[in-house]
Formats: sequence, C-alpha cells, structure tokens
Amino acid sequence: MRPGLTDRRQRVERRLFDVHARLDRARAELAIVEEQLAAFTDAADEARIRMLVSETAQADRDWNEARRHSEVMARSRDAARAAVAELERLQDELLSQLLS
Repeated sequence: MRPGLTDRRQRVERRLFDVHARLDRARAELAIVEEQLAAFTDAADEARIRMLVSETAQADRDWNEARRHSEVMARSRDAARAAVAELERLQDELLSQLLS
C-alpha cells in the first residue's frame, strides 16, 4: 500500500471512531428524550382529562401548560432523531470510504 493511502485510511478510521462515539452518545440522548416525552405526554393526557371533567379555568391552564411541555419535548425528540440519522449517514459514508 502506498504511504498516501495509509495516511488517508488512518484519517478515515479516526473520523469513523469519532463518529461512532458521537453516535453512541446521540442514541443514549435520544432514549432519554423519548422516555421524558412519554412522561410529558402522559401528564398532558391526565391534565386534559382533568380539564374535561372539572371544566375550570385552572384545569384548562394546567392542560395547556402540560401540552406545551409535551410539544417542546416532541421537538427535542425530533431533533435527536435527526442527529442520530445524520451520524448514521456519516458513518455509512466513512465505511464506504474504507472499502473503496
């Protein structure tokens, strides 16, 4: 193997190692966000039921606040999913470079 190819391969391997570590962290973060989203969604569902049953202004405010928290967490989940997908794409690209 020519020296230039060895250097290139080493750079790709280093980047691949870095991307893999970032992907592991991103997947762990996604799992946490998904758990939090489930909790926020459950809380919003319960607040909605309380709002429907009690028909008070406070119950309506509580439901709106819980719903907003759930929506924010859903956006965080979507961003975490996009980050994982991008890192998986980059990892696949680097693997392809190693094979070529």
